[in-house]
Amino acid sequence: MELDRTDISLVAIRRILRATEIYGRRLAAASGLTPVQFRVMQIVGETGQSTPKAISQRMGVSQATMTALIDKLVRKGLVERQRSETDRRQTNILMTAKGRDTVREAPDPLQQQYVRQFEKLEDWEQAMIVAALERVATMLDASDIDASPVLDLGDIAKQA
Repeated sequence: MELDRTDISLVAIRRILRATEIYGRRLAAASGLTPVQFRVMQIVGETGQSTPKAISQRMGVSQATMTALIDKLVRKGLVERQRSETDRRQTNILMTAKGRDTVREAPDPLQQQYVRQFEKLEDWEQAMIVAALERVATMLDASDIDASPVLDLGDIAKQA
């Protein structure tokens, strides 16, 4: 039996969801982190430190959600909070040695695999994919759902 286009499109969506789920399990098994927590670690690791506000803006989540995410990473010993020496009202988030090891040993993030392939595409191909994905999100009544650029299943606030 041959699948029609509707079924083919549903299979493609399911494959994306499964790839995201499988990656999340691999990451959790290797590092004990969710993809969202891992993305926080990557952002901090880019410069060695960051502020909760800067991280929350990069990820498109509230500062309250970011505080909860950082609390979990602090409890795991992967990051630490440190008062800014220049502005005592500001707190910096620094990666610990354990955090650097965890990031280095974790599997390649799914979204980075996607980014590498997406950025190789011609501009018109990128625009076509973005338009198609936005249309699919609208068709699934998901266009207004708060999401960050992290391939993961579930609500980010609940992972915090």
